[in-house]
Amino acid sequence: MSRIFTTAVADVYPHYVTKVERKGRTTGELNDVIEWLTGYDEVTLHKHLADRTTFADFFAGAELNPKAALITGSICGVKIQEIEDPLMRQIRYLDKLVDEIAKGRPMAKVLRA
Repeated sequence: MSRIFTTAVADVYPHYVTKVERKGRTTGELNDVIEWLTGYDEVTLHKHLADRTTFADFFAGAELNPKAALITGSICGVKIQEIEDPLMRQIRYLDKLVDEIAKGRPMAKVLRA
C-alpha cells in the first residue's frame, strides 16, 4: 500500500492551493475541481480537511464523476490510464486536474465540459 493512501488530504491540500495561486488561479477554482471530481461541496470538503480524512477514506466516500475516465496524460512519468490501482488512479486524477488549473487551462476543459 502506498503511503499517500494513509496521508491526510489536509496535509496535501495547502500544496494544491499554493500551486494554483502561484499561477494566478483561485482556491475557489481548486475547490470547484475537487467538487467536480468527488461530488463533495465546499462544506463537505472543509469537513474532510478539518477531520484529517485520509486519501483512502476521502475517495471511498466520493461519488466520482463519470467523466473522470476522460482524464488522461502523465503524472510523474506514469500514464494515468495505465495505473492499475483504482485508488491511486483517483488520486492521480486529482493531481492532474490541479496541474491543468495551474497551467492556465480553461475551466471548461479542465472539467471535461
